[in-house]
Amino acid sequence: MSVTWYNLLKYLHVLLAITALGSNITYGVWKGLAAREPAQESFVLRGIAFLDNRVANPSYGLLLITGLALVVVGNWGLRGWVIAALILFALLIVIAVGFYSRVLRQQLQVVASEGPASATYKRLDGQATTYGLVSLVIVLAIVFMMVVKPFP
Repeated sequence: MSVTWYNLLKYLHVLLAITALGSNITYGVWKGLAAREPAQESFVLRGIAFLDNRVANPSYGLLLITGLALVVVGNWGLRGWVIAALILFALLIVIAVGFYSRVLRQQLQVVASEGPASATYKRLDGQATTYGLVSLVIVLAIVFMMVVKPFP
């Protein structure tokens, strides 16, 4: 097998998917560690925000670009699984940027002013968990579309 531009682009696309999804999956681990040491909650939230803003979200943006390039270079066209994945990606952006990132910013403010034991913080933490899980399900559905290509 020869190395082609398409294969290199696909390799980059897969690396970006691993980076984005892998970063997101660590958020639950970070939160689990913070639950053991509530005094570290602020540090953990700042770590999650850093990963989200500087690693995961840019990787998702580049995933879109490399994915669209793969569709063009590979002559895939707008097949059903590509359209489904793009619709899911748009939904992911709405949930992740419109809801999760907003709640994470609010959590950072509340943990600094009221602490992790406050009712406001606990409410926001529940929202962040819900938005995070919904985002994870959407991402896993996108990965399914990309790997299985379930319909034409």
